[in-house]
Amino acid sequence: MLSHVMVGSNDLVQAREFYDPLLGCIGLHRHDDDDSDHPWLCYAAPQEKIIFLVCSPFDQNAAAPGNGTMVAFKAHSHEIVDQFYAIGMALGAFDEGAPALRSQYHDYFYGAYLRDPEGNKLCCVCHDHFDKDERP
Repeated sequence: MLSHVMVGSNDLVQAREFYDPLLGCIGLHRHDDDDSDHPWLCYAAPQEKIIFLVCSPFDQNAAAPGNGTMVAFKAHSHEIVDQFYAIGMALGAFDEGAPALRSQYHDYFYGAYLRDPEGNKLCCVCHDHFDKDERP
C-alpha cells in the first residue's frame, strides 16, 4: 500500500545520529544516496519494500513537523517497543507517551510515542495478538 514515508530535517548529521540507532533496534538500516544533488537518509529492512526517508525540504524552506502527522513503526514484541522508546529518549527525543498497553485502540495495542529532536512525531507499536496469530 505504501511506497515510502518521508520526514523533514534541518540537520542530516543530527538526524543520522538519532535515526541510525533508533531504527536499527527495529531492523531498519540506512542506505545513503551519496550521488544525489539533494542528500537524504534512507532506511529499510531487507524483507520490506516500504522505505523511511529523512531529508531537507525540496522547496528550500525550513523543515517543520506537521500537526497531526505521525509515523508508526511496527515492532514484533513489547520489548522492542520499550527499547525503541528508551533509545529515542537517550538520544534527545521528547516524550509523547511512554510504552504502555493502549486498549482504547484495540486489546493488543502496545505502543510508545516520541518526537525526534526536530519535532517529528514517531510511534513504535506491537499489535501482539495480530502479529503472532492473525497476520494478513
